[in-house]
Amino acid sequence: MTDPIYPAPPEADRRTAAMIRVDHAGEYGATRIYAGQLAVLGRGENAPLLRHMLAQEQAHLATFSAMVAERGVRPTVLLPFWHVAGYVLGAATAALGTKAAMACTVAVEEAIDAHYRAQREALPESEAALAATIETFRAEELEHRDTGLAHGAKQAPLYSLLSRAIKSACRVAIAVSEAV
Repeated sequence: MTDPIYPAPPEADRRTAAMIRVDHAGEYGATRIYAGQLAVLGRGENAPLLRHMLAQEQAHLATFSAMVAERGVRPTVLLPFWHVAGYVLGAATAALGTKAAMACTVAVEEAIDAHYRAQREALPESEAALAATIETFRAEELEHRDTGLAHGAKQAPLYSLLSRAIKSACRVAIAVSEAV
């Protein structure tokens, strides 16, 4: 049975639709992570930096939101969950301190780098514009990673454990958001 609002795309477009769906969800989650971090650290010395990264994530989200609408891609049904989970992750890591918040940023951005790189390589030539968008956003995500590293991410308590846990959660979120 076909959903009348979001009809199933042809087989060749299903993978691209899944990419757009998961990227939309991921950028939404990223905005929520920074919102959570700002709720805790919004008056600190790194607040302007967090606001700058949030603004970039908001621009990424706006781009993928437009693609969802233009291409008739069904958004993930998990957006309400990512709304809460992203905020909690951001606020919880920020509550551990600025370095833990930066460790969260580094872990998320390293997971997203691998995700965006794989997407770009899998896109057909007919999706050159989408590939270029993904590559542009990937470069900005790597800037966020580098910013986190420059602001002491690796000095966060239990950095390795925190990083592995967040990267694992990101991989699960990606897989689930592609499907539902």
